[in-house]
Amino acid sequence: MRTLIALAALASIGLGARAAGTVTVSFIDPDKYSDAANSQFERPATLKTLEAHLQYLGKRYLADGQTLSIEVLDVDLAGEMRPSRRTGTEIRIARGGADWPRMNVRYVLEGGGLPTQRGEERIADMDYQHHIPNYSSREPLRHEKQMLDAWFKAKFAPPQ
Repeated sequence: MRTLIALAALASIGLGARAAGTVTVSFIDPDKYSDAANSQFERPATLKTLEAHLQYLGKRYLADGQTLSIEVLDVDLAGEMRPSRRTGTEIRIARGGADWPRMNVRYVLEGGGLPTQRGEERIADMDYQHHIPNYSSREPLRHEKQMLDAWFKAKFAPPQ
């Protein structure tokens, strides 16, 4: 039993020792975003979810010592808001047409012994309804997360 506990402790130390890059996210003028939430009251939670996901991607894909600063310039969530006859409120309908998720970002990647990388991009997933889903249908912002996964991996992950 002591051996198992010791091995578990060593394994957890080994996992914790893997340092990864960090991501800082700034939202520039979020009140003017195209569509950042179902309502103005949900916007802070939506932006916090996007920020946390980008930070997760940084830990997953960036090399030790790399720092990625992202300024989010615009957000347009998948789907469109439509009135609901049942509740009298609006609900988000994602049909897979011209309602794909989009984000405009400006970024600077530094450190890790690599040259600085910077740019401004419009990230979009026009085919968002036709991917094999990486997230459950109950996952908040699943289409946006899948879009960010693909962009982040293509842009910042080390070649395999």
